[in-house]
Amino acid sequence: MTNKGDLTAQRREYLAQPLRREDLNEDPIAQFAKWMDDAIAVSPDDATSMTLATASKEGMPSARIVLLKHFDADGFAWYTDYRSQKGAELAENPQAEIMFYWYGLERQVRIQGNVEKLSQAQGEKYFNERPLGSRISAAASHQSHPVESREALESSVKALQERYPEGDVPHPEQWGGYLLKPTRIEFWQGRESRLHDRFQFNLTDEGWSIQRLQP
Repeated sequence: MTNKGDLTAQRREYLAQPLRREDLNEDPIAQFAKWMDDAIAVSPDDATSMTLATASKEGMPSARIVLLKHFDADGFAWYTDYRSQKGAELAENPQAEIMFYWYGLERQVRIQGNVEKLSQAQGEKYFNERPLGSRISAAASHQSHPVESREALESSVKALQERYPEGDVPHPEQWGGYLLKPTRIEFWQGRESRLHDRFQFNLTDEGWSIQRLQP
């Protein structure tokens, strides 16, 4: 009898073009920007989706998908409820890794670093730029905490809609942004027969160093 949980026969081949050392920008942020542009061109709806991995002070990891909202030489930013599981873990252990996987391009980027909160002004600015429904949902939810029912959650949303009929929902103090300041960035390009191309940038006192990694 076939074991339905056995996935060892599931395979795919990677057929993308190589990633060569001479193709890399010496600045990993510029290299990331190029790959992000390529990803948006192929699949704009999913390009900014990233896995965010955090860990508690005891070292227990957790991961979830969040959306990258902006990046520059200072780091990579996203927004959330500070009271969420990721917020609690970042308060205990302000280090994280984010990972992008772009299926259509057979590319992956991993970014490690230290994390700090963005300013309240930045959080408020972005909050007020969000669609009304997203602002109400963020204000009504105590993210990651139990709720007795879907009806209870929808009741909280309705109460806010009635309280702010003009849509002027105030920015919750417990909701804002985080910035991951990178210390290590890896670019991965899928290749045939699993002989993938991997280049790792590491931040040193002299700037970014680059090394090729075995697949």
